[in-house]
Amino acid sequence: MAYFTTHSDARTNPILDAVGAALTSVGNAIVAISEANSKVRQAEALHALSDAELAARGLKREDIARYVFADSYWV
Repeated sequence: MAYFTTHSDARTNPILDAVGAALTSVGNAIVAISEANSKVRQAEALHALSDAELAARGLKREDIARYVFADSYWV
């Protein structure tokens, strides 16, 4: 006589793993959007400065995007 035992652990459930991965992706997207918005606001604030004010900060107008998005993976 043979006995079979099936054990389902929530940590290895493919459905829960897929739902968790989807929620993680959504969370990461929300974080990326909020970070991008703050960077855009920072870039807009720097663009509103005069060239002299930018120079006092050690920046040129053409370097604003590189400066603001330096830690981003897409620049």
